[in-house]
Amino acid sequence: MGDLAIFSMYGLDFLSRWIHLLGGITWIGLLYYFNFVQTEYFKEADPAHRAGAIQKLVPRALWWFRWGAMLTFLSGVALLAYKGSGITYAITIGSILGTLMFLNVWLIIWPNQKIVIASANAVAEGNEPLPEAAAAAPKAALASRTNTLFSAPMLFMMFASGHLVSDSMNLLVAASGASIASVLVVIILLEINAIFGKQGPLTSVTGVIHCSLGLTAVLYLLMALL
Repeated sequence: MGDLAIFSMYGLDFLSRWIHLLGGITWIGLLYYFNFVQTEYFKEADPAHRAGAIQKLVPRALWWFRWGAMLTFLSGVALLAYKGSGITYAITIGSILGTLMFLNVWLIIWPNQKIVIASANAVAEGNEPLPEAAAAAPKAALASRTNTLFSAPMLFMMFASGHLVSDSMNLLVAASGASIASVLVVIILLEINAIFGKQGPLTSVTGVIHCSLGLTAVLYLLMALL
C-alpha cells in the first residue's frame, strides 16, 4: 500500500520548501542576470539595440523577476509561520535581508523600471523621452545592486540555519543584544544607502561580488563573536 507522505504535515512543509526554492532560483537567478549580464551589455550596446531590449526583453524578464520575488516571499512567510518557536538567529537575519530585497523589488526597482520602459516606448513612437526617466534608472540600478549585495549573506544565513551547527547561529534566544544590534545597524545603513545613497564600490560587477562576500563575512563574525 502506498504512503502519500506528501499530504502529511511533513509533506506540506516539504512542498513549502520546494516552492520557496523554485521561487528563489527564479528571483535570484534573474537578479544575477540583470546585474552581471544585462547591465554590462547595455554599457556596450548601440542605442538602437539597447532601446529594443528595454522595450521587448526587459519587461518579460521583470515579470518573472518580480513574481519570483513574490512567490519566494510568500512561501518564506508560510515556512516561518510553520516553524514558530523554532526560528533561529541565522534564519531571522536571512529573513530580514530577504524581506528588504523583496521590498526593494516592488517599491523601488519595479516602479522605476516602469518609467524607464515607458520612456523607451515613447521614444520609439517618435515622442520625447519622459523627463523622470533620467532619475528613475539610477534609482532602480542602486536598489538592484543593493539586492545583489544582500544576496550572498541572505543565502548564507538560510543555509546556515539548517546546516551550520553553531549555538551562536542557531539559537536566537542565545544571541547577545550587542550582536543583534550590530547586525541590524549594518543592514539598516546599507538599506538607507539603497534609497538615498550612491553605488560607490557596487558600480562594477567585481565590486558588488566582493562587497557581497565581504558583507557575508562581517555579518557572520558579528553573529558568532559578539
